[in-house]
Amino acid sequence: MGKYVLKRLVYIVVVFFIVSFLMYSLYNLIPTDPARAQLEPMKETLRPDEYDQMYRDLRRELGLDDPLFLRYLKWIGLYPAYGEIIVQAQDVQGNPIQGAKYTIMITDRDAGGKLQERPFRIIETNAAGIATQKTSHGTYKVLQTYVPDGYTPDTEPLMIKTEGSLQGMLQGYFGYSAYFKNDVVNAIREPIKNTMFINIFATIAALGITIPLGIYIAVHKGKKVDSVVQTVTILGYSIPIYIISLIFMYFFVVRWRIFPLIGSKTPGMVYANAWEEFLDRLKHIALPVIVMTFASLGGMTRYVRSSMIEALGTDYIRTARAKGVHEKVVIYSHAWRNALLPIITSILGWFLSIFSGSVIIENTFSLNGMGRLYWLGLNNRDFELVLAIQMFYTIVSLLGVLLIDLSYGIVDPRVRVDK
Repeated sequence: MGKYVLKRLVYIVVVFFIVSFLMYSLYNLIPTDPARAQLEPMKETLRPDEYDQMYRDLRRELGLDDPLFLRYLKWIGLYPAYGEIIVQAQDVQGNPIQGAKYTIMITDRDAGGKLQERPFRIIETNAAGIATQKTSHGTYKVLQTYVPDGYTPDTEPLMIKTEGSLQGMLQGYFGYSAYFKNDVVNAIREPIKNTMFINIFATIAALGITIPLGIYIAVHKGKKVDSVVQTVTILGYSIPIYIISLIFMYFFVVRWRIFPLIGSKTPGMVYANAWEEFLDRLKHIALPVIVMTFASLGGMTRYVRSSMIEALGTDYIRTARAKGVHEKVVIYSHAWRNALLPIITSILGWFLSIFSGSVIIENTFSLNGMGRLYWLGLNNRDFELVLAIQMFYTIVSLLGVLLIDLSYGIVDPRVRVDK
């Protein structure tokens, strides 16, 4: 088992890097320019030559002029995303020089496409005689352009390689959200809590209803209760979830006034304790949970029913009944365990979906969840945020596939995943 898990983990790592590169490449093919988007509000206050130079400098700092694969390595955390130029000014006795100025030179192409060397930044030493500048990782030519009176200037240019640091996804840095003006981790923190809070209740409610209901109608196949449940579940399976949401909102909010319409908690409410806050949030998410549960009844109930009918028609079930085994033992010990193998994929998939948001539900009920956050990121072209969400779902999916494979061996002793 350990050898199998280790081999699968190696596969997961390989697939993760392949998927991450493909996702990063696809989003970088979209014609956007983050540097121009940042400078656009300042365009009216700058001269054309100033705007052009600031634009080129910003593209350099953001790494937009680097090759695609190099940008991917920076984003994933396998190549230094940024570096720091450190210059130290000292006199002949080794004492620090404060106020010395250095010009960082770079070579790039001008508006006409010709290579030129030009000043990039001017830095000044502090009381310790040290001047620093954060920029993209590389080697830079640095010239001393000014020293205070009484000191001898150094006319020799310095070639300084930046002190690079890895800052990517593998180090836990998921990027900066241009829309929220904050780190992606901080932008995701609250929505993922809300999504998990809603989905935990929806998943437990759905599985708690669909599995017993599917078993019951399979045992009573062809009877009136089977026909009624089949009719009701097919409605939930066929009607779009936004239509179900509108119908439930009309009855539970407009007509009966049982639940609030939108939001995840009462605006401006001051809670006396954590329990009061929990109850208020529970009241607000009750209607979305009911909608999600009703919409999911059809698929899982019919799936459980189909698997149970197939299991109940096998020879070993007829043999168990002929031997006089109690009917509950036949259903739950023999039939259900064998019917569980094809169902377990869906069950574990539901539990893994606890982390994923529903774009339609969260937008309909104005819930601050992962689905709505993903939608906002796409609409506002905040691709750092979108990529982080996509890669989070990729990791959850890859680990979920491994968990499903291992669960087969637990449910069915005939399956040996270590072979």
